Amino acid sequence: MRGERAVVATIAGAIVIPAGEKRRTVYDAGQGRDLPGKLVRGEGDPATHDAAVDEAYDGAGKTYDFYQKVYARNSIDDRGLRLDSTVHYGVGFDNAQWNGRQMIYGDGDGKLFQRFTKCLEIIGHELTHGVTQYTAALAYSDQPGALNEHFSDVFGILVKQYSLKQTAGKSDWLIGAGLFTKRVHGAAVRSMKAPGTAYDDPLLGKDPQPAHMRSYKRTRSDNGGVHINNGIPNHAFYLAATRLGGKAWEVAGRIWYAALTAKLSSRAQFGDCADATFEAAGNLFGIGSAPQHAVADAWKAVGVPVSATVLAGEPRLTLREVALQPASATQLPAEPRARRSRRRRIS
Repeated sequence: MRGERAVVATIAGAIVIPAGEKRRTVYDAGQGRDLPGKLVRGEGDPATHDAAVDEAYDGAGKTYDFYQKVYARNSIDDRGLRLDSTVHYGVGFDNAQWNGRQMIYGDGDGKLFQRFTKCLEIIGHELTHGVTQYTAALAYSDQPGALNEHFSDVFGILVKQYSLKQTAGKSDWLIGAGLFTKRVHGAAVRSMKAPGTAYDDPLLGKDPQPAHMRSYKRTRSDNGGVHINNGIPNHAFYLAATRLGGKAWEVAGRIWYAALTAKLSSRAQFGDCADATFEAAGNLFGIGSAPQHAVADAWKAVGVPVSATVLAGEPRLTLREVALQPASATQLPAEPRARRSRRRRIS
């Protein structure tokens, strides 16, 4: 599944609210494609009994609470951005996406996919694209694009674990669990525990994700394989988090959050991410600490070793101040793409 990653320059200033106050609005497109649609639920309003509306509202709230309570982040942009969502977008629309200013959810085609508000980790995944937009601004192609998808999977699964109060050992580590209909032979869209095993279906094909650099896919499709090759860093995070145990958002998640928000630049490669997370682990938990060793071993296990200079204690990546990075006012998000094929991946 693919979604637009454009940035709207004026939105942060236009919809800023005080820290610690979430403000959610949910709109209904009524199977049309005009955004945002009809307002159906605002912050503090009672449940509507429309599953998609209420799931979008609750999922945005749980994601907001996760970032605010765990990492003291004031909404997606860290400046109190209002969280807007549109449900019932299009007819049989097989996607969920953050389009640079709001969430968009399709109801699925009912044959392969169910409604996309159903999975909390998908909501957390998509809203994290907004976090990336305002921090590292990772380019959406090749390895930077795979890292863009990787960080969304990491914090998507952590939102779910935090909501369920799950330890790393209890999590299913699945992205999109329960999204497929019963017709599909598959557990989820992606598996961080075992990339390449999420589904194997006659119509969708077999999950193509690699778990190691030896199987890295070089392709011109999917923006250079951003939804395929993110299986490699995904597995590294899984290995680090499960080795450390406990609540993954407290140690491994904090390391990855620091790398995303304070160390990586837009053209970062997998090796840069390995170095950044290793350095972040040292900064947060001490040089030579158990978390730092776990991070180094996890990246080595997927074929992306931390660079020798960084292992030697010579920082290669400079710490940068987190800053809001809006694009030009003319860079507006395009309309979501219509379905092109049955082999799709969550954006």
